[in-house]
Amino acid sequence: MLIREATPEDWPAIWPFFHAIVAAGETFTFPLDLDFEQGRGWWLLTAPNRTVVAVDEATGAVLGTAKMNRNHQGNGSHIASASYMVDPAHSGRGIGRALAEYTIAWAREAGYRAMQFNAVVASNAHAVKLYESLGFTVIGTLPEGFHHPTEGYVGLHVMHRPL
Repeated sequence: MLIREATPEDWPAIWPFFHAIVAAGETFTFPLDLDFEQGRGWWLLTAPNRTVVAVDEATGAVLGTAKMNRNHQGNGSHIASASYMVDPAHSGRGIGRALAEYTIAWAREAGYRAMQFNAVVASNAHAVKLYESLGFTVIGTLPEGFHHPTEGYVGLHVMHRPL
């Protein structure tokens, strides 16, 4: 697997799993009805922020993607954030972990002092466990901050990791 900078030409390969994940409404606070162009605007970030893709080196297939950005502006601009999506057809292969490790290294190298995830859905146990294994801690939870389509109102964690 190779992690590289995403290009506009990658969007058609990202879109099918991005759309399925967002429309399912289980893990992201994005509008459920984002169309192709809107989704591209939400995911493909411009410098100094970044979006990357994890690709299968043998086939070139896009397996997952991450976006990295400054979490706050002004006097809070020393805190980074990131978001991840892995094509469900390729889950369980360590792609999410590799993308998360990549974003942590990016943030550290870019001079950020910490990373913060603003809205980790509490019922997304796989993501919470992954982030905790990478040194993130839940520093607060917004009770019933997320309306899950099958589990009802669940908490939204704020997770933090010093760099």
